[in-house]
Amino acid sequence: MDRASPIPASPPSPRTHLIGVARQRPCTLVVCRGCCCGDPRKHPGTDHVGQLERLRAAAAEHGFQVRTTDCLGPCDQANVIVVQPSAAGRRAGGRATWVGFAMDDDCTEEIVSWAAAGGPGLAEPPVTLELQFVRPPRGARARTGRR
Repeated sequence: MDRASPIPASPPSPRTHLIGVARQRPCTLVVCRGCCCGDPRKHPGTDHVGQLERLRAAAAEHGFQVRTTDCLGPCDQANVIVVQPSAAGRRAGGRATWVGFAMDDDCTEEIVSWAAAGGPGLAEPPVTLELQFVRPPRGARARTGRR
């Protein structure tokens, strides 16, 4: 009995349909508020509460999301914010972008502007914000369950 399977003429096409809410998922900002980020004892000159309030107000106004997490990992680059693409941005090739040293008003406004314009995959980030892009820590994909 021949168990060899025929080789398909072409590879399967990529998934083009998203189910339910994932089809509409907006750009999301993940704001680190762990041991170093958001800590006024470690960064006393930064209005951490005000920054989060500004991000949430802009999200309500422009239709993106903001959520917080305990620790994203690169503590030496605090405050860290990850800009995740919307579903449409991901389909357009956008990937999560990590922004480090996000502590001043200018940086906060640039992140807000980028997310409001669509975020990764749909809008180009401000050039000055690109200077603050950081690499995610090695274990970031493993911690989120992605490989």
